[in-house]
Amino acid sequence: MRSHSQAFGVGRRHFLSVVWLAAALAFGAGLFAGGPASAQEADAPAADAPAAETPAADASVVDAEAAATPAPQQSYLAWVIEAMGWHYTIAFLAISFALVALFVMNLLAARRENVVPPALVEGFEQHLNAKQYQEAYELAKADDSFLGHILSAGLSRVSGGYDEAVEAMQEVGEEENLRLEQRLGYLALIGTISPMIGLLGTVEGMVESFMVIANTATGAPDPQELAKGISKALFTTLVGLYLAIPALTAYHVIRNRISRLVLEVGVVSEGMMRRFRKSEKKVEV
Repeated sequence: MRSHSQAFGVGRRHFLSVVWLAAALAFGAGLFAGGPASAQEADAPAADAPAAETPAADASVVDAEAAATPAPQQSYLAWVIEAMGWHYTIAFLAISFALVALFVMNLLAARRENVVPPALVEGFEQHLNAKQYQEAYELAKADDSFLGHILSAGLSRVSGGYDEAVEAMQEVGEEENLRLEQRLGYLALIGTISPMIGLLGTVEGMVESFMVIANTATGAPDPQELAKGISKALFTTLVGLYLAIPALTAYHVIRNRISRLVLEVGVVSEGMMRRFRKSEKKVEV
């Protein structure tokens, strides 16, 4: 049974790795390519329209129309990357991949089958009712779940009495709960640093815009140069918020679910081990 459980665990880890990678690539591609349509595509119908007939003799009108024809514009994705710069683009892509991987990992860890498996509860209860304590211990030991770790720890120390078994269960429960909270805490970290990176880009972009104004000796500054700094400020803030909002939302939702499941683990494990408190018998496992 133990070898089967280990093989299943290895296969599940490989499967989760593929899921995390696929989800991260999909999220990263959708984050930067999901903006509005490019200005080039928006202007496509106008470009396809038939040109108005111009008299051959009126050369000045032809030159004016040629000068007024808009130049081809870059796509929205290229605009975002150019505005933010490669350092902010790479930073946000890395954060988005980590966000998706952590979200999938914590979501799978917060499943009821991974915390309070119904099959383990039923099988462990049957072994206890039949006074098959060794079989119950092996069943819990082979199960790689929150409840399995607690029950195996408690049953391994039940020979010293009920109080000692409860103490062992509490120690293992605190360790398992801390492990879940530490992994979940990285989502909150992403939700905190993403808008801070966006704020850093905002300040940097505004500084670049004011440098353009300060370096202009006479006349008005070049609007295109000013737009570069302003676009960096806006895009870095926008992408930072795009990452922070789902990260904080997922953190609180999964945290509440884990809290409910941990409470259920405590209730179930205490109910199963309560029979040893009534009998006060020392069981050898």
